[in-house]
Amino acid sequence: MRKIKLQEGVNLANLFGPQDLHLKMIEGELQVNMAARGDEITLDGQPESVLRAEHILQELAGWTRGRHELKPEDISRAIRATEEKRDSPLKPYTFSTNTNTHSTTKGRVNPKTPTQQVYLQAIKQSDLIIAIGPAGTGKTYLAMAMALAALTQKHVSRIILARPAVEAGEHLGFLPGDLFAKVHPYLRPLYDALYGMMDIDHANRLIERGEIEIAPLAFMRGRTLDDAFVILDEAQNATTEQMKMFLTRLGMNSKAIVTGDITQVDLPHSQKSGLTQIAEILVNIDGIQFVYFSEQDVVRHRLVKDIIKAYDRFEAESGSHNNGQGPRV
Repeated sequence: MRKIKLQEGVNLANLFGPQDLHLKMIEGELQVNMAARGDEITLDGQPESVLRAEHILQELAGWTRGRHELKPEDISRAIRATEEKRDSPLKPYTFSTNTNTHSTTKGRVNPKTPTQQVYLQAIKQSDLIIAIGPAGTGKTYLAMAMALAALTQKHVSRIILARPAVEAGEHLGFLPGDLFAKVHPYLRPLYDALYGMMDIDHANRLIERGEIEIAPLAFMRGRTLDDAFVILDEAQNATTEQMKMFLTRLGMNSKAIVTGDITQVDLPHSQKSGLTQIAEILVNIDGIQFVYFSEQDVVRHRLVKDIIKAYDRFEAESGSHNNGQGPRV
């Protein structure tokens, strides 16, 4: 058991959160018990967890003195930031006060982890970025935010969003309707990401005018993509031939981002993932940057990271390599 006393000037209501939500989040994640009486907090649990919780509280308390209004996502980021090193300093970029933010019609998008910060810098600096990592790390979301910013600021005249039309581990059979109806289910996640950043009516108007195009990867063949911000999502499901085809579509004044998770390949076992291959081929080329995310960058529900770790442990213990193919998270 350990007692800590917070420094003067701490906004306790801000630090504790509504109905002590922030304290409860730390308790649940670190498996410690906390009891607050004024500016004194008693912590009980495993010594390492108690010291980590103390560090998080003291760091966050300092932010409240600087009039930073804490939110639940700030608490989650602080917990993630101290996973590898208990007393890791919580630098400004860990929080939503980061200056590297991008406006959308539904608010501001900002990096939540150091790797996301590196990712945004890579997008600014290079014309081809390959982002590889597990589900929930913000690869597509941040790419979409940067694409919309480029379109709004007239750095490009259009956004092109592509995805391989591959079934995720199950056969859907014949899909009724016209061509759009057949491919739409595969592209739905891109629409979801787009609608999450701007009003649906506005997004649909941009689509109707051709300023935003959402299409299956196969539709890219034979085209030259000039003056465009191009995103290839779920690229682990692009074949080696499709990947080469896509990368050679890039035209003048264009930028391309390729995102995917090489542990979630849905291609038949006889086909090699194009994303896995380019990680071996396109190294040390000026103008191309690779950004690798890990489970530490997961910004979905806290359980997602634990699920990814559990699958990794299971596959390592069972010796399952499966040619880069794994269960979809």
